[in-house]
Amino acid sequence: MIRRGADKPPHTPRSRALSMHLILLLVTFLLVSQVLLAHEGALETAVPPTESATPWGGDYFPNTLLTDQDGRQVHFFDDLIKDKVVVINFIFTSCSDSCPLETARLRQVQKLLGDRVGKDIFFYSISIDPLSDTPEVLKTYAQRFKVGPGWQFLTGEFDAVTDLRKKLGLFIEGVDNGRNKDHNLSLIVGNQGTGRWMKASPFENPWILADQLANTLQNWKHASAEESYANAPEIRPPSNGEELFRTRCASCHSLGPQDGQGIGMRSIGPDLIGVTRQRNPAWLNRWIREPDRMLAEKDPIALELFQRFDRVPMPNLRLDEKSAQSIVEFLQEETDRQQPLQAAQVP
Repeated sequence: MIRRGADKPPHTPRSRALSMHLILLLVTFLLVSQVLLAHEGALETAVPPTESATPWGGDYFPNTLLTDQDGRQVHFFDDLIKDKVVVINFIFTSCSDSCPLETARLRQVQKLLGDRVGKDIFFYSISIDPLSDTPEVLKTYAQRFKVGPGWQFLTGEFDAVTDLRKKLGLFIEGVDNGRNKDHNLSLIVGNQGTGRWMKASPFENPWILADQLANTLQNWKHASAEESYANAPEIRPPSNGEELFRTRCASCHSLGPQDGQGIGMRSIGPDLIGVTRQRNPAWLNRWIREPDRMLAEKDPIALELFQRFDRVPMPNLRLDEKSAQSIVEFLQEETDRQQPLQAAQVP
């Protein structure tokens, strides 16, 4: 009696394992082939060879017609930012608070960058008050702050400048279109060629801004040396007065000969070491809070300082009495630290 299937070899465990192994290899091959084909197709469509490396080109930025402080007409995209590393802010010359601080801070940054400004880094300050800020007014303003080459002060049609501010993300509805010329205080720094753009505070440390413009946005690559932090000094937390001084006052004032914040800036405002020994504390407190009012009242010290420092007015920082007092106390502490009084000799 012949049984069905007796002519076929029996399925041993080894043969079954071999069959399953071959099936798995075939399935794996098919799956890998599909993944590779899909990946190849994605690479072909993800970055078309004709696509621009950055979307922040002439199709995004308006080519706004502007006029600089020397009366030269330029176009925003073609002449000012195309393939350049730039810093851009918006000011108006009659501003009595934030704009002078921004200009003074950027002058510090320009000092740190040296002759690179105008070569591979460019500064632009654009007026939001074109009716008042004519090229002649802008030139006088730039001269008062002793700005160097490579920094243009520009004006243009009000609506066109407003559109430009919106494109740069420096326009806030309800603030920038108010009646008091309040405006966004941020700066824009960027490299149009690479499409890297950042907002920055006008109160930022000048070395940080200079490093962003000279290194980060230039895409330079430096080997970083490994350092041990075992012997790093303990960081002293700043007082409220010191923090206010570093973020507000240090744009125009230094604090002693070793104060790095004041590098090259003594021509904008006086060095403040010793000021608490020269001025009445109540006068200092009010001067910090209301310099514009004191000038309007023709305070003799205020007028003398105004004339001595190229008629650049002390900006109103909108500080309250307590904040002003904390600055005065910090100035006193630094004066005592750097210029300690001789202890009275006991006979």
